[in-house]
Amino acid sequence: MKTFKTIQIEVTDKIAVLKFNRSLQLNAMNRLMMDEIVEGIRWINSNNKVNVAVITGEGRAFMAGADIKEYGSQTAEEFDAFQEKGMQLYDAIEHASKPWIAAVNGFALGGGFEIALSCDMIVASEDAKMGLPEVFLSLIPGGGGTQRLIQKIGVNRVKEMLFLGGQYDAKTLNNWGVVNAIFPSDNFLSQAMNYAGKLSRRPQQSIAQLKRLVNLSMTATPFEERINNEARTVKKLFLHEEAQQAIQSFIKKSEK
Repeated sequence: MKTFKTIQIEVTDKIAVLKFNRSLQLNAMNRLMMDEIVEGIRWINSNNKVNVAVITGEGRAFMAGADIKEYGSQTAEEFDAFQEKGMQLYDAIEHASKPWIAAVNGFALGGGFEIALSCDMIVASEDAKMGLPEVFLSLIPGGGGTQRLIQKIGVNRVKEMLFLGGQYDAKTLNNWGVVNAIFPSDNFLSQAMNYAGKLSRRPQQSIAQLKRLVNLSMTATPFEERINNEARTVKKLFLHEEAQQAIQSFIKKSEK
């Protein structure tokens, strides 16, 4: 596997961990880092030895957004290229057949929080802080923050977070439905890996279809078409050897 400068990738027990590795900059994302993240995500997505992916940060931050020094010096053309690469990053996570878990170990702000929002689940350390502070720079989130957040919580909460640009702790976002689970900071990654391990042991064909169908529910596809899609999918899985074996095994156990 290729050696990266700004990220690390490890695969253990069918779980891939992609770790941001610019800890001195609170993992702020420059162009090189964005390129490497996209490449790393695509490598994980294509690896048939990986069932689940975890994305996290080195040090005391998940990711503190874009590297403002580089971001602020971009030309209009460079800005467009940066935005386009960002869209590729979020899409690569969101449209992967594998589930992605954001393990938010500290600050996840701006683009960092947007990466977490593109994941299927978010687990957070008890001292994690998340938010979209772009308003303080007279900007708005440009990586889906205004759209993906509203898929997870109510519009009033979304407007509060966007308009005020504040930082919110893990407990608050867990109560609001953004964060799935909170783990102690001292063994956070270990707990996140245990969480990912449960998902890794589920039938991957089913998980891939569940992710696709849930994502489909958030599109403009007519309800009847979505329901019919679900019906076709469950039949296809039912006829597959894996499901037939699982069903017969369940029947045999129930008869004992």
